[in-house]
Amino acid sequence: MIKKNWLPFVLAFVLPIVLVFWWWGGFNRATIGQTVSGPYHYVYAEHTGDYGKIPDIQIKVADALRAQGITPGAPIAILYDDPRTTPKSRQRARVGYLLAPGVSIKAPLQVGDIAARPVLAARVQASMLLAPSTAYQALHDYLKTSGQDIRMPTVEIYVPGKSINQMGILTVEMPI
Repeated sequence: MIKKNWLPFVLAFVLPIVLVFWWWGGFNRATIGQTVSGPYHYVYAEHTGDYGKIPDIQIKVADALRAQGITPGAPIAILYDDPRTTPKSRQRARVGYLLAPGVSIKAPLQVGDIAARPVLAARVQASMLLAPSTAYQALHDYLKTSGQDIRMPTVEIYVPGKSINQMGILTVEMPI
């Protein structure tokens, strides 16, 4: 009886999961390259705690920007601590959005700048749920061949797709 029902099971459960994973960019690979990146002007809120809470902070920053009549730019996060070695309660980040120069921001939000600098960048086109693990794993694998490891702080910039059918592009920049 079990042998007769495997095809409907695959079609009903396994195939949809594989298709969604593919659509979200789960099979996409990250590209790695050295480049000069920046300068960036951004608005942010400080975050101390689990990096898993960053999306919640991002929403709060976007809401605060909209309340001030400002449309958020591309999301940016600066991660200061390695989550592999830092307890979740002590992980620090700046979470916010890229900002056009000259835009004035009110408290509680803050404004920061990152100068142009050489970086090792990993880029991947995938959903925000899958992109960070793909990008950081690619950085780790790339650096491992030369006996190095990921160095913090890293800068993450996610440029959303142009439509519902297009996944965005995450760039993770690590200082050289």
